[in-house]
Amino acid sequence: QVQLVESGGRLVQVGDSLRLTCAASGRTFSLYSMGWFRQAPGKEREFVAACDWIGGIRNYATSVKDRFTISRDNTKNTVSLQMNSLKPEDTAVYFCAASVKGGAPSAPGEYDYWGQGTQVTVSS
Repeated sequence: QVQLVESGGRLVQVGDSLRLTCAASGRTFSLYSMGWFRQAPGKEREFVAACDWIGGIRNYATSVKDRFTISRDNTKNTVSLQMNSLKPEDTAVYFCAASVKGGAPSAPGEYDYWGQGTQVTVSS
């Protein structure tokens, strides 16, 4: 079992950068693929980024590719999302998730554990 806690969300301005971090409990963190998802008010949860167990395979949503970077540190049981050039449409609650599937899955249904989320608001 894995417990996930996100942090780093806050109010920022258009064009700013922000780094989200997800801390995982448990000794088997390195066995999981990790992903970031987001959900804006009135919208479905959507895929943002994911990486495999070592971070060698990374997958991004088209809307964030070249702006966001996912990384993980298996020695610290953390996964991060570096977000640059933020836009108002990036405003959402961001969730960290862990999957027992290999690769960097993009479907929410492929993830087994979820954090509670952290709010990111991009103001224009």
